[in-house]
Amino acid sequence: MNKLARTLAMAAALPVTLSVTLPALAQTKWDLPSGYGTNTFQVQNLQWFAEEVDKASKGKLKITLHPTASLFKANEIKRAVQTGQTQAGEFILSGASNENPLFGVDSVPFLATSYAEARKLDEISRPYLEKLLASQGMKLLYTVAWPPQGLYSAKPVTSMTDLKATKMRAYNPATTRIAEYVGAQPVTIQLAELPQGLATGTVQNFLTSSASGVDSKLYEHVKFFYDVNAWLPRNAVVVNQKAFDALDKPTQEALLKVAAEAGPRGWKISEQKDAEYMKELAAKGMTVDTSSEALKRELKLIGGRMTTEWMKAAGDDGKAIIEAFRK
Repeated sequence: MNKLARTLAMAAALPVTLSVTLPALAQTKWDLPSGYGTNTFQVQNLQWFAEEVDKASKGKLKITLHPTASLFKANEIKRAVQTGQTQAGEFILSGASNENPLFGVDSVPFLATSYAEARKLDEISRPYLEKLLASQGMKLLYTVAWPPQGLYSAKPVTSMTDLKATKMRAYNPATTRIAEYVGAQPVTIQLAELPQGLATGTVQNFLTSSASGVDSKLYEHVKFFYDVNAWLPRNAVVVNQKAFDALDKPTQEALLKVAAEAGPRGWKISEQKDAEYMKELAAKGMTVDTSSEALKRELKLIGGRMTTEWMKAAGDDGKAIIEAFRK
């Protein structure tokens, strides 16, 4: 083959080569760790989110979900996103309230005790949360609340004095403070490790949702559940800002569009599931008390003190959020 023929052959082959390699180069792959199990509605909503992003971006953004703390431990995920070790992640906001009190506004006891109130608090606090996360190099995609927190105990509880000198699980500063108020010993332990902690006597009682009671089979270890509706903690799905900025505009828009759907979808599922979880706890042999007014009154007193403490710690932003919420 002479030189001209070789040149023509190479030119003819070039468009074919580009058509094969460009799509592969255009695809972006993200990891998204979560500390929760695949059987939880939060992770199932995350899976829906990842699948819909794939469709909306026409395959340009692939998100791989890593549940059950398989990539990072639950309390490491926020930091992993912040430092760029992973592009995105899900974490419980109140778990980071030691960094900044604003992360814990949804876990102030008896501030927001219903889904309607929790949604209102979410809307009011969202701009402050977005600003705080942005200062740490992250972008908030959406939040989803867990069902209201109830009190689980290995023994019957008629008043807060029954919790004195017991070992109470703490997963954020608010639960640690409650344990201190009732004279219990706070034990920091993640949800995934809670069944083992109960089995070994490391923990005797705790506040968590009906969802966690079913998903983690906590009914196998404790037999009393008090529906005190203490608060509705939120999980947040966040993305590293640099990873987001590296996406092209259409892919960014696709991601944000799906996120805007995933949030309300998760909230709706959470509310629907709560009643189902309560029935299942009872069906599994737990004593479910939905009229624990005495406990609620005692916890409300603690909640009032903790609201004042939180506002003082959160400063002007915290005061503005509470004042707007109470209007």
